[in-house]
Amino acid sequence: MPGIAGMISQRPAHQCADLVKSMVGSMEHEPFYTSGMYAVPEMGVYGGWVAHENSFAANQVFFNEQRNVALIFAGECFAGPEMRAGLRRNRHELGEGAGDWLVHLYEEEGDQFFAELNGLFSGLLIDKREGKAFLFNDRYGMERIYWHETEDATYFASEAKALLRVRPELRAFDEEGVAQFLAFGCTLEWRTLFRGVQLLPGGSVWSCERGRCQKRKYFSPETWEAQPKLSVESFESEFQATFKRMLPRYFESESRIGISLTGGLDTRMIMAGRPESVEEPICYTFAGEKGETLDARLAARIAKACGLDHRLLRIGPDFFSDFASHADRTVYITDGCFGILGAHEIYLHKQARHLAPVRLTGNYGSEVLRGMSTFKPTGLSSDLLDPGFSHSVDSAARQLTKEQAVTFAAFREIPWNLFGSFAAGRSQVDLRTPYLDNEIVALAYQIPESARTSPVPALHFVKDNDPTLSNIPTDMGMGEGLGLMQALSRFFFKATFKLDYLNNEGLPHWLSPFDPLLRRFSSRAKILGLHKHLHYRSWFQRELAGHVKDALTDARTQRSPFWNSDFLEKMATEHTSGRRNYVLEINAVLTLEAVERLLVRDPPSASADVGSSGGEDHRRESLLTT
Repeated sequence: MPGIAGMISQRPAHQCADLVKSMVGSMEHEPFYTSGMYAVPEMGVYGGWVAHENSFAANQVFFNEQRNVALIFAGECFAGPEMRAGLRRNRHELGEGAGDWLVHLYEEEGDQFFAELNGLFSGLLIDKREGKAFLFNDRYGMERIYWHETEDATYFASEAKALLRVRPELRAFDEEGVAQFLAFGCTLEWRTLFRGVQLLPGGSVWSCERGRCQKRKYFSPETWEAQPKLSVESFESEFQATFKRMLPRYFESESRIGISLTGGLDTRMIMAGRPESVEEPICYTFAGEKGETLDARLAARIAKACGLDHRLLRIGPDFFSDFASHADRTVYITDGCFGILGAHEIYLHKQARHLAPVRLTGNYGSEVLRGMSTFKPTGLSSDLLDPGFSHSVDSAARQLTKEQAVTFAAFREIPWNLFGSFAAGRSQVDLRTPYLDNEIVALAYQIPESARTSPVPALHFVKDNDPTLSNIPTDMGMGEGLGLMQALSRFFFKATFKLDYLNNEGLPHWLSPFDPLLRRFSSRAKILGLHKHLHYRSWFQRELAGHVKDALTDARTQRSPFWNSDFLEKMATEHTSGRRNYVLEINAVLTLEAVERLLVRDPPSASADVGSSGGEDHRRESLLTT
């Protein structure tokens, strides 16, 4: 995945440079990545980067005119109105590139620079005038920075595997992190799966000087929590103005933009408020092997109404025939943050990249603006866990505490629980979402309680900005009108959504024996598959049954301290036979088994060894020193 890596140390320069080169190499997963290194040995600062070619961060390092301030950057920064005016002026007067203006902003703002940034990013800024280097990330911590400190060095990287590559003592599970993962499907706070590896909290800036780092935060959500609530009318008015003003930032790109359309409200708002652009974006929707979900049908109608091309990106037979490779690659690239149930993500995003290297998505809109949440305990079977470890999982399940709704969504659920899919997608395309824009998240704190979960502001935005799109119902049956037919439509879509959830993931054990009857009924009524295109529960019973049995057998022979090994064989038999639903348990076991095999036990010498996509290598490597 594109990102940065480096170390702060007074050790000999050649040792540090070799270590950072190895760290960067562990992150080079694709032939279309570009990479490089930059070092200031007299300051003990060594950094490197990996980026998508032609992306915002591709043409590094970013300098000022005197080349005494340098910036290594990952992700993207979306400028506000005032910053954009300065950007245009600087580019005209100085002829600078896409990222050099950030260095000039730092020269103007000093320590306030970090709070001015807007987007999902991380970076290493080196100020030779002050003899300081600054390691920083975005407010939410979505552009992750993993770090580890020793007596003589601070190591940091966008991927944990970069640290594991150069510090063998870190290649061990953190038991509390594993317990959290089994309890919630992710680690909490800033803990990771690996012993001695931590995450930089969101909104951090570390000032590093003479080999040591002073840790502080430049932003805390309490700043936004202190804002007053607005009335319903005032909020709708402010939201309309803010969303229309902010949205054009996300359509600016030197590469073609693809919009991943769904039938939901959040991509509908993007389409309704889209600006006139030089090059028309292409629209696409992820789909299964055959048939069309409601998302696909509605997305096609939306794209047609907007005069845009729309494609379906499907899961093909090769996904199943090469599933082990797809699963390993997903676990490896995401450092275990996305598991076996996410094996489709890189597969589909690779298709998306062929259409457009930038993906604009409506992700996180429902969490930030309407308080929707899928963050809950996984509820794994107690029979799965080793008795000596089960109490750790039970303890971890009690750690999660609810907070202010927007704070929980933007600063907890999204960067912790939803990061895996973000990381997998980002390995293939530049991911953009307007719903983590600073202006939108700040405004979300002012939503009045009476409208906190309401879709009405979003529906009004669509109607006011593109009435044609307002006439197309959403995937939950929402649209114009409040009559009986609308109510029945909403009931039908919610009921079928729940049925799809049961069929694809949440079928309780007592209903599992009736699955064939449920499937036949739903198939005849053309209900099954109306919402979901991923069918891992049934895939594990049919197309992937052999892989599941073999992988669980391998896991049983490893005698992991986390599992009741006697239960693993029973679990495989009962799930593949259809007598029980153990899809989440299978995901947990096979994901951690892959983490242990690929990242802990014997990390490969090059990431290309793990599910490599092959192809000609176009990477660029350089070492710049001053």
